[in-house]
Amino acid sequence: MERHDIQRLFKQHYAKMLRVARTILYDEQESKDVVSDIFEECLKRIRYQETRLRMKVASAELPSDAENEDERITDIVEFVVSHLTEQEQRIFCLRFTEGLSYEEIASTEGISRVAVWKHLSHALKEIRNRFNPKGL
Repeated sequence: MERHDIQRLFKQHYAKMLRVARTILYDEQESKDVVSDIFEECLKRIRYQETRLRMKVASAELPSDAENEDERITDIVEFVVSHLTEQEQRIFCLRFTEGLSYEEIASTEGISRVAVWKHLSHALKEIRNRFNPKGL
């Protein structure tokens, strides 16, 4: 499911969701915030699942213990989602799951190729520090 599909569903059901939230919370702004948070959480979970699936497919070519590999992929995806900025997550996914070049990512994100390199370098450094702290 693409982001625009989620947005369409969100717009289609926003009024109903807002009514339910108002009934529970009795506060207009808080209700709007909660409904927006639900939308963002949904997108985050979809990105997580898509990234996990792509990483699993990408790693299928490597010989390894499947159970340990699944755990490692899950750990890396959880780390990426919880420790990297939204932009770093997008750039990381565009590079390693979509296979886009630095130039394509720069164009998609509206930033320079150098900025893409900096974001990827930071993301990879964080991942290496977390999962290979001794540089083995």
